[in-house]
Amino acid sequence: PRLLSQFFFADERVTRVVAEINGLDAELDPQQYLALLNQLHLSQAHLLAVLERIMEECIPTQRHSRDYLVKFPEELLVDNLGNHMLFAAECLLAGTFLEVEEAEGAQLRPQARNLLCSLELVRTVLREQSLSQPSSYPEAVRAVLIQFDRLFAEFELSYVSSLVAVKSPEEIYRQQEIIVLFCETVERALHLGYLTQEMIDGYEPLLMFTIPRLAIISGLLIYPEGPLSLERSPEEMSRVFSPFYNLLKKIRDLLRVLSAEELCVLERSLCRAE
Repeated sequence: PRLLSQFFFADERVTRVVAEINGLDAELDPQQYLALLNQLHLSQAHLLAVLERIMEECIPTQRHSRDYLVKFPEELLVDNLGNHMLFAAECLLAGTFLEVEEAEGAQLRPQARNLLCSLELVRTVLREQSLSQPSSYPEAVRAVLIQFDRLFAEFELSYVSSLVAVKSPEEIYRQQEIIVLFCETVERALHLGYLTQEMIDGYEPLLMFTIPRLAIISGLLIYPEGPLSLERSPEEMSRVFSPFYNLLKKIRDLLRVLSAEELCVLERSLCRAE
């Protein structure tokens, strides 16, 4: 059950697979080579997972900030992102630029080299510690873990920034405004009886359509200074709504001529499935 013991055996698996790959002629047995590469990918993922748990146990308050993750597109926030970063660093160090331009790859290579060197040092130190005192983390161990954690975070941010346009602080703030708008919309809908708490607690599928519909009306009429404010230019709005700027203006103009009773009828109709 000790994490250092788990790390020792996970590290053994990685070492064994790497040795098999190095002793194989890929041209003579390509199928076996691909199978070993897959084993390496899985064993490295397990090694990183154990290492992550060790850092959470050993240096929980000294971890490098991961606040930058909110800037990443949601499709990149997957469980194997760390393993993908490790593979990317290995490719860069080998001079292979699979996802980035050659010029950007050349700039990232020093970071990749530092990260992989740090990982090798972590593996060496943790192996030695697991064989001597597998239940403690001396200061020397903590120091190499802190360094690795920092280098990993810095490389991850730099590499992803070279692949995609990460969200700016302004875009993140706009997304937070949308979250607030949806929360206020739900609170208002509950107060007016459009929705029930049972629907929310039961994750009623209809809410996926109802809440965004009501949020558009709330954003245009009830909270006109929020994220749907049409006093802003399309460029100043969230990318969720900016493509529909002209359509939103037409909707707002139509809503403004409705009486309170007509608006209530409209909102209730929007809570239906069709």
